[in-house]
Formats: sequence, C-alpha cells, structure tokens
Amino acid sequence: MVSAGLCVASAQNSAGIQTLLDAEREAQKIVQQAREYRTKRIRDAKSEAQKEIEEYRNQKEQEFKKFEAEHSSGYKKAEEDANKEAEVKLQEIKDAGNSKGAKVVEDLISALTDVKPEASEKILSQA
Repeated sequence: MVSAGLCVASAQNSAGIQTLLDAEREAQKIVQQAREYRTKRIRDAKSEAQKEIEEYRNQKEQEFKKFEAEHSSGYKKAEEDANKEAEVKLQEIKDAGNSKGAKVVEDLISALTDVKPEASEKILSQA
C-alpha cells in the first residue's frame, strides 16, 4: 500500500508540476503580449507625435507666409517709391547734362586751348 500511496503522491506531484508549467507558459504568453502591445503603443505614439509636429510646422509656415505677405507689401511700396525717386533724379541729371553739356564742353576746350602761363608763387619768391 505504501507503493500505491507513492504512486498517487507522485501522480499528484506530476500533475502539480504540469499545472505550474502550464501557468508559467500562460504567464509568458501574457508578458509577451504585453511587450508587443507596449511596443505597438510606442510606435503609434511616435507616429502621432510626428503628425502633430508636421501639422504644427505647416501651421507656423502658413502664419509666417501670411505675416510676410502683409508686411512685405509696405517694403515693396517703399522700394517702388525709392525707384521712382531715383528715376526722377536720374532724369534731372540727364536733362541738366543735355541742356548745359555743350557749355561745359566749350568751357573745358577753352580752358585747355587758351593757356595763360603764370609762374607759381614759389618760383617767384625764389627768383
């Protein structure tokens, strides 16, 4: 009867060990599923963050373009005004050159051809 008791105890131990092994396998499956879920959530969170960053970047670029368009028109107007003013001044210079250019050329030629030699004061003081 002792051997029958050992067999029953051994069978119970074997069944208990098998139950523990099954529980360990089930726990490993649960842990593996949790790891996979966590990894998936991290990937999803990273993807969502990238989308939010891209949306924010696009929003700020649009705001900047709008701001630039609103404020650069003043610069364009100032630049156009400066260009018009420069054109007016250039035209005034051209007109002055056209109207007085002949007189200036005549005065230059006269100054070059009508030479009146005079001794400098240094030379006169040394003599």
